[in-house]
Amino acid sequence: MKLSDWAKENGYCYRTAWNRYKQGRFPDVQVSDVGTIRVLAPTVKRESGIVEIYARVSSNDKKDDLQSQAQLCSQYCASKGWIVSKIHKEVASGMNDNRPKLNKIFASPPEKLVILHKDRITRFGFNYITKLLEAKNCELIVINENSSEHEDLLKDFIAIITSFCCRLYGARRGQAKALKLKEDLRDTVVETSAT
Repeated sequence: MKLSDWAKENGYCYRTAWNRYKQGRFPDVQVSDVGTIRVLAPTVKRESGIVEIYARVSSNDKKDDLQSQAQLCSQYCASKGWIVSKIHKEVASGMNDNRPKLNKIFASPPEKLVILHKDRITRFGFNYITKLLEAKNCELIVINENSSEHEDLLKDFIAIITSFCCRLYGARRGQAKALKLKEDLRDTVVETSAT
């Protein structure tokens, strides 16, 4: 079959199939005198199943990194022969346990969920999320795992410190807002009673 037909049948765009041909990833091809490439035997068997990608950054300043994460995960999936059905991109803190897009994934998980780093899905408690997804028949795939136990422990330590800082500063900010509201109410009551 022609390379273009092979690409269509296997869910690739023609350019990707052409790149695979140039890399020598087709063992049985024939090129005609006019340059038509024919694939003699199917070479790639795609895995079935729903594959989704989750990418997250903590602030709007890092939106470029969000796009980069999604692109790297998409390339990884393409290299495995997986068709990505959905890419979830979210701007939220890793400490936030109420992220709408992540909650949507938990409610109806795919068969495979691909993330770039562990901390993209959570800053702390990664194993709980892994177990939750396994119970729902979803395989969580982390592309860049930590290379050493020391590095993993250091990241966990940083996550704990970050968690406590967020809670502390969040509490202070809440106290400041409460004091401001109390003062505003007191001023309103004083103005109302004076008139």
